[in-house]
Amino acid sequence: MLFTISGKHIEITEAIKRYAEEKTSKLPKYYNSINQVEVIIDSDKSGNISTEVIARGEHNKIFIVTEISEDAYKCIDIAVHKLERQLRKRKEKERDNKHTGGA
Repeated sequence: MLFTISGKHIEITEAIKRYAEEKTSKLPKYYNSINQVEVIIDSDKSGNISTEVIARGEHNKIFIVTEISEDAYKCIDIAVHKLERQLRKRKEKERDNKHTGGA
């Protein structure tokens, strides 16, 4: 799985990079076809941190989650949790469609 992290108006430390990579590495567990994850961390003038996590899968499936908080680690946690929920829901939907067949 390809992992990319970038920062806008904020310096991405090695600790944040490792933390984000560790958290997002578990995403294929929820949806098998994830092959690329991109994390974008942005800081505004008021000190809020916004984190955007973009997961790309096979067949042009894209999942995007955005979270805003005061702490980068908290942002990453919440964003990954939201994305896990999104992926789990998508996998259930695909599984249900696969098992409902015609007569």
